[in-house]
Amino acid sequence: MPDARPVFVVMGVAGTGKTTVGAMLAGRLGWTYAEADDFHPPANVEKMAAGVPLTDADREPWLAAIGRWLDERAAAGEPGVVTCSGLRRVYRDRLREGRPQVRMVFLEGSRELIARRLAARHGHFMRVEMLDSQFAALEPPQPGEGVTEVSVEPPPTEIVDAILRAHPEALGAAATDA
Repeated sequence: MPDARPVFVVMGVAGTGKTTVGAMLAGRLGWTYAEADDFHPPANVEKMAAGVPLTDADREPWLAAIGRWLDERAAAGEPGVVTCSGLRRVYRDRLREGRPQVRMVFLEGSRELIARRLAARHGHFMRVEMLDSQFAALEPPQPGEGVTEVSVEPPPTEIVDAILRAHPEALGAAATDA
């Protein structure tokens, strides 16, 4: 297998800006980007659109699909960026297990700020009413877990800058891709 290149998993509750930050980070580095919502089976999307929180069993095929995407990057020796809520430590551990290339980034913000963002978002299946279930399921990263925490209060460009300051190896990998 080729040397593992870094792959970022940009995580946080709905409304933290995972898609915006993940796509911007991938664009800045010139890496492949994948949106976690695209890995959900249709039944999950239907549940969330109906306001029904997902269970661990519902999340199982979704996490497996994201894991396959991570493995594909590693097998090809390619870096990348993928979003994933990663609400529980068991989910994060599962995505990292046997994948030393994975770099977890937790987008952290207050419930009030995130609720305002969700209320302003249109055309997405995740409704603001679901935010409480997201925070209820959230197990914030603990010291020693190897997760970089970044506030969502600054503009997305500053959030990406903070991620890259915390992970200078990404810039080195991007330079070798050029």
